[in-house]
Amino acid sequence: MNKKQNLVEQTTQQLISFIQDNNIQVGEKLPNEATLSEQLQVSRSTLREAVSILISRNILKVRQGSGTYVSEKRGQSSDPFGLAFIKDKQKMISDLYDMRYILEPEIAALAAKHATADQVGRMRELVKQIEQSFDSGDQRHVSLDIELHTLISQASGNEAYSYIVPIISRSVSLFNKSYDDLAAKNFTRKIHREIIAGIAAHDQAAAHDTMLVHMANNRLVYRRLIGYH
Repeated sequence: MNKKQNLVEQTTQQLISFIQDNNIQVGEKLPNEATLSEQLQVSRSTLREAVSILISRNILKVRQGSGTYVSEKRGQSSDPFGLAFIKDKQKMISDLYDMRYILEPEIAALAAKHATADQVGRMRELVKQIEQSFDSGDQRHVSLDIELHTLISQASGNEAYSYIVPIISRSVSLFNKSYDDLAAKNFTRKIHREIIAGIAAHDQAAAHDTMLVHMANNRLVYRRLIGYH
C-alpha cells in the first residue's frame, strides 16, 4: 500500500469513528465536505476518496443535491450469501427459510420482553400497511414485511439478530419466486396480528409460538411453490 492509499484508508477509519462518536444514525446527514475535511484534518480530495470507499461498502450514500447520509444498509452487502454464484438457488432459499424457522421465534420472544411502546406502535402500523398492500395487489408488502421483521429483531435488544434478520429477509426476497397465494396472504394477516399482540402483551411464550407457526407456514408455502422435497 502506497502513502496515498494508506492516507485514504486512515481517513476512511477516521470517518467511521466520526460517525460513531457523534452518534450519527441511519438516514442522518453528515456535515458538508468543508466541515468534515477541516475536522478530520485531511484534504477534500482525500475525503472524497474515503467517502467513495464507504459508499461502495454500503455505509454511506449520496443524495444528489442534498448531501451524504448514513446508509440504511449499515454496511451490509446486497447479496451477502453470494446467492448470485450458487447454482441451486431454490435449495439455498429453502435453507434460509430453515434458518428463519430456528432464529425468529426466539427473536420474537426477546422482543416481547424488551419492545418499547413506540416499537409496538410501529409494528402495528406496518402490519396495517402490509394488509393494505395485499388488498391493492401491489408488491409493497415485500419491503414492508422485511421492515416488520427487522423491527422485531431490533426490539429483541440483541444487536446480532438485528443485523442477521434483514440480511436473510432481503436475500430471500431478492431470489425468491413471486407468487400470489390468497390463502397464504390471509394466513399472514392473522398470524401477524397474533405475533404483535403477543409482543405488545409482553407474553414471550405467545410471541415465540405464533412466530414459530408463521415461519413453519412460510417454509411450507415456499416448498409447495417450488415442489421441493
